[in-house]
Amino acid sequence: MNTPNLEDMGCGTSSATKDKKSEKALKAALVIQNWYRGYRARLKTRQRYALTIFQSIEYADEQGQLQLSNFFSFMLENYTHVQEKEPGLVTRLFGSSIQDKDRQDYLELIEIPDSYCGPRLQFPLTFTDIDLLIEAFKQQQILHAYYVLEVLFETKKVLQQMPNFTHTNTSPSKEITICGDLHGKLDDLFLIFYKNGLPSVTNPYVFNGDFVDRGKNSMEILMILFVSFLVYPNDLHLNRGNHEDFMMNMRYGFTKEILHKYKLHGKKILQILEEVYTWLPIGTIIDNEVLVIHGGISESTDLNLLHRIERNKMRSVLMPPIPMDGDRAEKKNKLGTTTVAQGSRTSGSFSEQLTKQEWEQVIDILWSDPRGKRGCYPNTNRGGGCYFGPDITSKILNKYQLKILVRSHECKPEGYEICHDGKVITVFSASNYYEEGSNRGAYIRMSSGTTPRFFQYQITKATCFRPLYQRVNAIESSAIRMLKERMISRKTDLIRAFQLQDRNKSGKLSMGQWAFSMENVLGLNLPWRSLSSHLVTTDKDGNIDYMSGFQDVHIQKPVKEVQSTLIETVYRYRSDLQIIFNIIDSDHSGLISMEEFRSMWKLFKSHYSVHIDDSQFDELAERMDLNKDGSIDFNEFLKAFYVVHKFDQLNKSDTKLA
Repeated sequence: MNTPNLEDMGCGTSSATKDKKSEKALKAALVIQNWYRGYRARLKTRQRYALTIFQSIEYADEQGQLQLSNFFSFMLENYTHVQEKEPGLVTRLFGSSIQDKDRQDYLELIEIPDSYCGPRLQFPLTFTDIDLLIEAFKQQQILHAYYVLEVLFETKKVLQQMPNFTHTNTSPSKEITICGDLHGKLDDLFLIFYKNGLPSVTNPYVFNGDFVDRGKNSMEILMILFVSFLVYPNDLHLNRGNHEDFMMNMRYGFTKEILHKYKLHGKKILQILEEVYTWLPIGTIIDNEVLVIHGGISESTDLNLLHRIERNKMRSVLMPPIPMDGDRAEKKNKLGTTTVAQGSRTSGSFSEQLTKQEWEQVIDILWSDPRGKRGCYPNTNRGGGCYFGPDITSKILNKYQLKILVRSHECKPEGYEICHDGKVITVFSASNYYEEGSNRGAYIRMSSGTTPRFFQYQITKATCFRPLYQRVNAIESSAIRMLKERMISRKTDLIRAFQLQDRNKSGKLSMGQWAFSMENVLGLNLPWRSLSSHLVTTDKDGNIDYMSGFQDVHIQKPVKEVQSTLIETVYRYRSDLQIIFNIIDSDHSGLISMEEFRSMWKLFKSHYSVHIDDSQFDELAERMDLNKDGSIDFNEFLKAFYVVHKFDQLNKSDTKLA
């Protein structure tokens, strides 16, 4: 019997056809896959550029904040008769200890009305109070000022008994959780507790500083952490960050949040909170192997010295020690001449300062950042602390028989980062820090003899259903908006720099000339060539119309007659000026006299080398004194300077950073 030929019956042809179709489908799938990978890579590049802008501007602001310390020293030296006029001002600025205040002085006049429907805490606190507080804050209730002050006083009392570094131990069956910056983002804290459990004897935590500022719920986070600490003082560890600082709070939002939520008793809360900050420990050591500090280290970090310092003398990173000799202090100013600051007996607390060496040691552990480059060199981006390389990490860890440094202080796209051959871990717990979708948050779980485990998350609300490209577009748009505001605040300086390069007065520069001028003036260390398409227009020859960068944005003038240079200067330094005026305004009234206003402006102008005629500022101040009573509401004054983006809607189209 003859066997049929399968090919003659068409079976072979059918199989070959199927193979060809499968091959085509596979090739198509690979093409689509490669395209999608490239597409996502381009989106991630755009997102990375946007994060670089956010971070560069953030660090530049911090640099300006730290430079204020020089101004306050300058002010002490030059403010005429400052001691006689405002002895309290000098003590507030430079005294490093605060007289203990009687709890009853604060609480006896505060009544909790029957109409109050928020959480009611019972002292001594228990686990029930933690649960009560969390549930109340989920309902957006406000804790009454009476309870806030009670918690602050109790927290201070317990903190005063604690060492500079908290030592704690784990075991294979008892892990510890380390959280980084929260920055007022309450939903992140709720999510951490939901995923990881509430603090308890069997579930210990370290919160590594920067609980407050930037986010809108710093008070709620602080209360949850402090109440949890009071219930479990041996199992919840709080490290001080660079934002646990009353001067930082003035700039980055927490002071404003307190005064808004507690209009009647906010000033009292701020006074006690300032003391509580100074008693927070500056680090935690786990199993004698893991050092947990907020920022980092330097080549001169001395843990033995840091264990001994009187940490409560560190009131603010902006207040460096001022050398005093008896009742007088001599300092060299920037011109090289010697000025004498009167140290009247009202400022006897000057003797209660950290030494310069101690102060610098604390600055380093609160502000420093790791880098891949070997050595230790100034942290030029932030203006404080240092950059430390892998060799410095090995040197310090080996010196003190430690294995790992866990720190926070830097936003990371994935919520954490490992560097220096696994010896340095950065953990950052505030997701969406710069913008919705900008970064994940993370926390670490570790125990003795085990590898650290990382847990990531991201709070999502309205954006969770938006495609990736829309989320990246939103992040880009916000980043470019901030960058344009930075540019307009330096418009005069930028135009001067452009015109120096534009020798033919053509209004155009090469890409290299434009990028050089932008970096030279703004100093943000950004990839200007890559960003140029979003900031300026370029002709067919690749030349840049440098004035086009200012076409869609301007600073609103509160008074039309005032010159643009003054408007730019006030806008650029508005955060610094607000802090200075807040310091003068010791009663938080929001008002200062015209005389104080002018005196501080003259000192500020001199110290920052601002070349503006006093008559211009005087005219502006006169016009802003709306009721002509000789006082100025400086917060309203500074709010009058804001940037207008003319083409916001048009710019939300499809422009990209990469």
